[in-house]
Amino acid sequence: MTALTQLRFDPALPWWAIAALAALAALVAGFALWRGLRGWAWRGLAGLAAALALAGPALELGTRAGLSDIVILLDDRSSSQRLPGRSAQVDQAVEDLSAQLSALPGTEVRRLTVGDDADGTLLATALTRATAAEPDARLAGVIAVTDGRLHDPAMLPTQLPAPLHVLLTGQPQDWDRRLVIEEAPAFGLIDQEVTIRLRVEDQGDVPEASRTGSVNLRLSLDGEDAQSFAVPMNTSLTLPVVPSHAGQNVVQIFVDAEPGELTERNNSAAISINGVRDRLRVLLVSGEPHAGERTWRNLLKSDAAVDLIHFTILRPPDKFDGVPVSELSLIAFPTQELFLDRIDDFDLIIFDRYRVRGILPPDYYANIARYVQEGGAILVSAGPEMASVESLNLSPLGRILPARPTGRVIEEPYLPRLTEDGQRHPVTAGLPGAGEDPDWGRWLRMAEVTPDPGAQVAMTGADDSPLLILDRVGKGRVALLTSDQVWLWGRGFEGGGPQLELLRRIAHWSMKEPELEEEALLADISDGLTVRFTRRTMAENAGPLVVTQPDGSEVQVPLTEEGPGRFTAEWTAPEPGLYRLQDGDLRRVLALGPSAPREFEETVADAPLLAPLVKASEGSVQHLSEGVPDLRQVRAGRATSGSGIGGNWIGITPRDAATVTGLERRPLLPGWAWLVLISGLILTGWLAEGRRGRA
Repeated sequence: MTALTQLRFDPALPWWAIAALAALAALVAGFALWRGLRGWAWRGLAGLAAALALAGPALELGTRAGLSDIVILLDDRSSSQRLPGRSAQVDQAVEDLSAQLSALPGTEVRRLTVGDDADGTLLATALTRATAAEPDARLAGVIAVTDGRLHDPAMLPTQLPAPLHVLLTGQPQDWDRRLVIEEAPAFGLIDQEVTIRLRVEDQGDVPEASRTGSVNLRLSLDGEDAQSFAVPMNTSLTLPVVPSHAGQNVVQIFVDAEPGELTERNNSAAISINGVRDRLRVLLVSGEPHAGERTWRNLLKSDAAVDLIHFTILRPPDKFDGVPVSELSLIAFPTQELFLDRIDDFDLIIFDRYRVRGILPPDYYANIARYVQEGGAILVSAGPEMASVESLNLSPLGRILPARPTGRVIEEPYLPRLTEDGQRHPVTAGLPGAGEDPDWGRWLRMAEVTPDPGAQVAMTGADDSPLLILDRVGKGRVALLTSDQVWLWGRGFEGGGPQLELLRRIAHWSMKEPELEEEALLADISDGLTVRFTRRTMAENAGPLVVTQPDGSEVQVPLTEEGPGRFTAEWTAPEPGLYRLQDGDLRRVLALGPSAPREFEETVADAPLLAPLVKASEGSVQHLSEGVPDLRQVRAGRATSGSGIGGNWIGITPRDAATVTGLERRPLLPGWAWLVLISGLILTGWLAEGRRGRA
């Protein structure tokens, strides 16, 4: 405790009035002096005393208590600080500095720990909040034990009221090699080349043996065998990649690790490129005009992602009615161009009530079969012609169709129903109104067929005869609808049904859309590292799902049946990185966050982002590899770091802050004393001018 005395004023009149009175007194004294009056000085003092009395002078007596200094000790415990040797350096530095600070009288320590964050090391944010929470008058210093790598430099304050000392972890010989992805596309057209721009660079004190002009780079797409390339160091490269399928295409890029580098976590990258189709090209061939012909056309025309070419055969070639050729059609049916020259340009071919009437030669049908086996798709929407001698089954195309007609056409009302396979297959699973007794309208006609053993019957009609049959042939797909009555749903017959949804699913399954794959393993990232796995399968059971983590360890995740053919599980990954999923023969690769978190993008200890603030606050950057520096108290304006006989040292500046704990105000003189003083001065002036004054 210390005493504090100050002179204060409590004026009885405005200051301008008091100033005017003092000026008048000085003017009167001056006039008296000019006239040669002996009492001029006493009269002037009397006027000034009156002005001072009106100003209300008082003594303010207070007690002052000193406040302790505050030092912020910030230690970085992010992932990069767990590299070999760094944790021990942090522990030792924090322990030594805490002991030295505790030994200083009148000093408080504010301990602050910075950990991992989804956005990296937010050291600047923590530093700004810590300093803002303390009064500038008490802050004596800030000490940060870190590797200097922070990811929020914009949050750094421009100035500090006390020196900032940065104590860097690591060793002088540290070095690291890293893969930098400069630019990567989020989307790419299927079977069209996209480019990834990258570079490989070294940081730190690279050993002579590792200073090579090139490095081995390996690339893998969706977990397939990796391809190797020799690429130059410290040079931006353009790497071409071709997305092979719709949905997520995961590109893995690796750089061979070198002995002695800090970590291998930043030697790889996983890039997810969402494969999309430019436009789905569909060829629709209608064998004859009928009530449901426009159903397919309206469906496909309403989809902006579909390019549709539609031909309707209005007049078979065996019809002779004497109509001139010039009046038969606007254009000729380009059979050779469509079914030989340009057939591979189409994603799907639909035969709608098509009859074999000699329009297409047998070689054309064989070419269509070849097109399907190499990855194409056909969809046959059949009517009574399926059971006739003009059936497509009797052409070379029949060997890839999933069913054989019995020759019988069933013409009676029936209600389409889902089979057990249909309840699991994504084409028909969950159709609106489906159930044991579907809330749909009836159809009136269908062709009876016998499905092939390997085909999947998704819907049945009259007498449980197959209505919708799906099959895979080679790399392609075939769908067969054995009735032409689906248009009744669109017309609302007996309440109608999900016509557009069913036909859309059939068409998009045929074109290999990922969301309609019957054997699929999906992973939806919901929040951070939380993943929801969905396994679709035609089998009765699935799982457990085997998850291979970035460190090579395996975890088995059990799957729970959520519905027919649908099994799900929720799982939280322990860290960002590249994960491999496997259930039986089904595999996929999942990238959670960056394969190398931000903590491992740059691992060599350095403080380029903190250096401006260190300089502005007159602090220092020290290396813990040289030992923990001693701590000293230095006056403001003196050097705050240096090297002595015992090693390096850093300084904090005592602030001598205090607070007033008590306050009392006493008038300089009581009122009567002022009256006596002023009267005495006036009387003395009068006597000085009178006879007694002259005597």
